[in-house]
Amino acid sequence: MHRTHTCGELNIKDLGVEVTLSGWVAKSRDLGGMTFIDLRDRYGITQLVFNMDDNEQLCAEARKLGREFVIKITGKVIERSSKNLKIPTGEIEIKVSKLEILNAAKTVPFLIEDETDGGDDLRMKYRYLDLRRSVVRKNMELRHKMAHETRNYLSGNNFIEVETPVLIKSTPEGARDFVVPSRMNPGEFYALPQSPQTFKQLLMVSGFDRYFQIVKCFRDEDLRADRQPEFTQIDCEMSFVEQEDILNMFEGLFKHLFKSIKGIDVNEVPRMTYADAMKYYGSDKPDIRFDMKFVELNDVVKGKDFKVFDDAELVVGICAKGCAQYTRKQVDELTDFVKKPQIGATGLVYCRYNEDGSIKSSVDKFYSEEELQKWVNAFGAEKGDLILILAGKADKTRKALNELRLEMGNRLGFRDKNTFAPLWVLDFPLLEFDEESGRWHAMHHPFTSPKPEDIALLETDPGAVRANAYDMVLNGTEIGGGSIRIHDKELQGLMLKHLGFSKEEAHKQFGFLMDAFEFGAPPHGGIAFGFDRLCSLFAGLDTIRDVIAFPKNNSGRDVMIDSPSTIAIEQLDELKIATK
Repeated sequence: MHRTHTCGELNIKDLGVEVTLSGWVAKSRDLGGMTFIDLRDRYGITQLVFNMDDNEQLCAEARKLGREFVIKITGKVIERSSKNLKIPTGEIEIKVSKLEILNAAKTVPFLIEDETDGGDDLRMKYRYLDLRRSVVRKNMELRHKMAHETRNYLSGNNFIEVETPVLIKSTPEGARDFVVPSRMNPGEFYALPQSPQTFKQLLMVSGFDRYFQIVKCFRDEDLRADRQPEFTQIDCEMSFVEQEDILNMFEGLFKHLFKSIKGIDVNEVPRMTYADAMKYYGSDKPDIRFDMKFVELNDVVKGKDFKVFDDAELVVGICAKGCAQYTRKQVDELTDFVKKPQIGATGLVYCRYNEDGSIKSSVDKFYSEEELQKWVNAFGAEKGDLILILAGKADKTRKALNELRLEMGNRLGFRDKNTFAPLWVLDFPLLEFDEESGRWHAMHHPFTSPKPEDIALLETDPGAVRANAYDMVLNGTEIGGGSIRIHDKELQGLMLKHLGFSKEEAHKQFGFLMDAFEFGAPPHGGIAFGFDRLCSLFAGLDTIRDVIAFPKNNSGRDVMIDSPSTIAIEQLDELKIATK
């Protein structure tokens, strides 16, 4: 046997037991007559002791061990004289009687410790070494537990896990597909799935009334902290349901994960319409760990000869509690923040409601204190508060104020990673107009059902049609989204028509699904949770890369295996792909 125990399980109850351990040398300390080794495996660290007086040759061999050598030892569990109560094995050590080097190791490019000296690029290149660090390993353990508990909950509610194809058909809606050439069908291509959407709907037609899958999906899009070219979804679908059934079932999953993984009881998840989310937070994924709602001021501030406000489509602001004491430098920093190109505001107006009851603003030239009092009343501000106002085109201004609100939340410590505020956002628009292409696009996907009472508006006012769609948001991050689906061929055809598909194009792309609807499709709906995002939020991390075993970098490259890479001319010829 290479081991009788792991490096994380022995304790004071095991004194006197003869054990065999195997693992990696984490640290070595030579104290002359004695050598101490920290032996690490996935389960923890156990201290080994080699005594010169007991076995001089064995102690000499131990001194030659380098970091990350793989070794096997046999010895007796003894009590440590200098205990380390921060680790489970900290009261004992192993008095080694036999040592075997299973594999030597080169000097590692960075320290395999929680506080490593390796930068992101270096650690990604040697990801297999980075995974030895306990902080990274714990992320993988958390991910495993979340997948396990997800399966427990869904299986306990009669869901069946079904694998769907990875080589599918490319469709024009959504993000760009990754495509795979077919050798047996020259000039034709598979696509890697952006989601199993149509297959899970076909499973509903098949009578599998509760389906789920923890599934890999692929999107060829620009990357950022919460995106990877390949990612994982908790993908689910149910038959004979309405929106309320979906919300209740998956709110239950959410509560189950928090209780089983973090020991937190989540109260009933609040709900907000898309319209209110945009009006009061400027975002369809508002962070409700703190208040600071938007207040619109058009009726209060216009007509006072202040051109910035008079010419603006929207004047809107937030109230920062207790911030009236902000210095001019701090306010200037906020002004610089909103004027960043990625934020896009042209300036910032502020108003202080001082502790002495006086009201001062950056536009006192245009507004009397009596008029500023109306601002204070509109916000329900209290003495000591600071009002921050933006003006301009409505959509752009709301977006900029959302960024300012989040920045203030960060500055005031309201966005604690150990505080969790989930939210359902409902009643999304069914369609959004794309100026570049000059046509309507599905906000979610072409299979989302419109609200029955809004169907007639498809012909007269497409932008006013609401979808039977819902997102779950956690701490300002969208973690899941879904909808009640269209299950009627005629309505699906109407939807595709309004998305610009001819009958021929609709049949070519989605004929298989519309044909299936003619064989008895039940009402159905579902949801998909971003599993990587959910894991990163549970772990308190800023990027999903830290909860993925082998992630890509921001350029979509795997620097460890150097992928993507070129392939041989012979392979390209075999695939009938021309090269220059």
